[in-house]
Parts: sequence; structure tokens; C-alpha cells
Amino acid sequence: MLSNFANKTGPNGSTPTPPGAQRATPRTNERTTPSVIGPDLTVIGNLVSSGQVQVDGEVQGDIHGTHIVIGEQARITGGIVSEEVVVRGTVMGSIRGRRVMLQAESKVEGDIYHQTLAIEQGAYFEGKSRRSQDPLSGVQRPEIGNGAGLGQ
Repeated sequence: MLSNFANKTGPNGSTPTPPGAQRATPRTNERTTPSVIGPDLTVIGNLVSSGQVQVDGEVQGDIHGTHIVIGEQARITGGIVSEEVVVRGTVMGSIRGRRVMLQAESKVEGDIYHQTLAIEQGAYFEGKSRRSQDPLSGVQRPEIGNGAGLGQ
């Protein structure tokens, strides 16, 4: 038996929610799908993201994001600035993040500015650890679309 509910529209022309059903609401805390730099990709230049970045290839430049994961085979030559940084691969440069984790396979040569830092047994770290209440303060996020990095 078909319900007449499907044929009804609300006062603004929208279809009302059926009784007992819930409307899907977007979650503001939910993380989106990460941007991925694959193992066969080399990026020469800076990366800027307003979301997650998963690097499995090579980046020769700085990386700015909110959540950055450096994969086991990844090699970064440059700085990383992010709310949260997880390192499994190689970073040759400074890291600035509120939460920084160096996992067992990681190799970091450079200073780490952090609010919290976790270093697993087996991780290689050569540099200075600098605890700060706000390790991201004073760091300017690069402008997108201003021609930076394009030889201008």
C-alpha cells in the first residue's frame, strides 16, 4: 500500500521528513577524506591544505594543513606546520604542531615545536624539542592563488 506522504510537499515546496525518520545533519567535527600524495609522486613546491594530507611520496617544500600524516615510504625536505602531525617516514626540516607523534619507523632531522610530543621506541630524532603553549603562533599560512611558487 502506497502512502500519500510521498506526494505531499511542505509550504516552501520541500518534501517533509516522514514520521519516525531523522534528517541527515552534517557533522562539523567529522574529518573529511584526506588529500593523498601517492608513493609514485614527487612534489617540488609548497603544499597548503585546509584539511588532512597523507603523504606517501616525496615533497620538496613546506606543508601546511590541519592533520598531516607522513607515510613510511615518504620523504619530506622542508617544514611542516599543522595542528596534528604523525610521522612514519623521513622529515628533513622543522615540524610545528600542537600534537606531534613520531612513530617507530620515523626519521626526523630538524627541530620540533609542539604542545604535546610522543616518540615511540625505535624512532630516530636529531634536533631540538621545543615545548610551546602555541607552537603555531607567528607562522603565516601561505596565500593560495597569489602566484607563489610559480616563478612570479
